[in-house]
Amino acid sequence: MFESVSKTTILAAGTGADLPTVKDFLPPEILFQGTPFAINRIILIRIVATVILLSVLALTASHAKLVPGRWQSMIEMGIGFIRDGVVYSVMGELRGKRYVSMIVALFFTILVFNLCGIIPGANMAATATVAMPLAFAAWTLVQYCWAGIREKGAWGFIRDECFTPGVPWPVYFLLAPIQLLELIIVRPASLTIRLFANMVSGHLTLATCLAFAQYWVFEASNKLTGVPVGAMWLVGGLIMTLFEIFVAFLQAYVFAILTTAYINLSYPEE
Repeated sequence: MFESVSKTTILAAGTGADLPTVKDFLPPEILFQGTPFAINRIILIRIVATVILLSVLALTASHAKLVPGRWQSMIEMGIGFIRDGVVYSVMGELRGKRYVSMIVALFFTILVFNLCGIIPGANMAATATVAMPLAFAAWTLVQYCWAGIREKGAWGFIRDECFTPGVPWPVYFLLAPIQLLELIIVRPASLTIRLFANMVSGHLTLATCLAFAQYWVFEASNKLTGVPVGAMWLVGGLIMTLFEIFVAFLQAYVFAILTTAYINLSYPEE
């Protein structure tokens, strides 16, 4: 049975199933074409998601009560989870208070942007192009450098980052550029690629399942085999939707905890 399904799947790919491609992540401009303010679909998704997120948080804050209701309790629980479970657990309360607002903002923004991939009408994660994850990673790098400079001074920060104590000085000619490359390229790239690649692969997998489901149910010439095969692909799409919700949360959490750990590394330890 599985062999026949795989054969028919390959047949579908060659006879008209509208499969997703990387071009889906570079949609044409829909507003202000030809200007520096041009907006395509994914930028519009980011704008709408940001407005909704800020509006929800502003309304929740404006109607906050001493005895919270269900919605306020849920928001406070989410903030408390990041504050206590991520920031304070990595940095400690004394040091972490400075960064709670930043890490909470990163987590909720990335989570909402990720969930756009399974929201009808959006159908694409706002983090599914490299620009947005790179912007978050750049923010992390700036905070890392600023924390180190504030605690150690500019030269102390550069010395600790590029010149590892206890290493023979001739080795610094090789080691210092590597350390500098890790600071300004490797760490931001690791944050960027992890988030970006997961969102892209998830979108492609989910869209492929739904494209095959649509093809076999509505376009296949043999309805006797097409409907059952399409139903199998639809079930796969539903499973992938649930998995994408899990991945959306997981990637937001991973980004938040890695950002916290990176910033914490910039502090001098006794």
